[in-house]
Amino acid sequence: MSRKVLMLCAVWLLIAVVAGASGMVSTLVPPFPQMVLATLVLILIALFLLVPIFRAWCLTVNIKVLILFHLTRFIGVYFLVLYSQGRLPYDFAVPGGVGDIIIALAALALIIFGRGRVKPGRAVLLVWNVAGLLDILFVVFTAVSLAMTDPGSMRELLMFPLSLLPTYIVPLIIFTHVVIFVRLYRRRQLAV
Repeated sequence: MSRKVLMLCAVWLLIAVVAGASGMVSTLVPPFPQMVLATLVLILIALFLLVPIFRAWCLTVNIKVLILFHLTRFIGVYFLVLYSQGRLPYDFAVPGGVGDIIIALAALALIIFGRGRVKPGRAVLLVWNVAGLLDILFVVFTAVSLAMTDPGSMRELLMFPLSLLPTYIVPLIIFTHVVIFVRLYRRRQLAV
């Protein structure tokens, strides 16, 4: 199943790359980029709820695989660079960039210190997952707010390669947080 999931993710990534590199994503105006992101998250959740084999994979794959995806959040460094060049507003780039870097560093620590048979404790994963979800929701809502009031301020996020954020990376980040919450809840239920 992992091979099939990876293949589907690769096809989705290819579509997102073509849409971004061709300039198609850059032509979107608010609220359409936000609708694309929300739709992709809802599709992933629907697949999780309605496709038993996909749900089974999500619930049994090594949790470190889900955490590993959050290393993409080192993109926060680039947000800070773009802010320093005047290409992204402070309200988005600095708090969002710093938050993403912290969550990515914590994900890296969870992976490194949870090697082998040692698994991060439920409480540690829960704290990281809550912080990570709150951070990404803050980033998304800040981007939406700024894009609605001044669409030009968030134009960089629609240009390739950052166009991969709303069309691929952020939906997967939100979805993996949801899956981790489900897994932590199930782990608690099994322990009772």
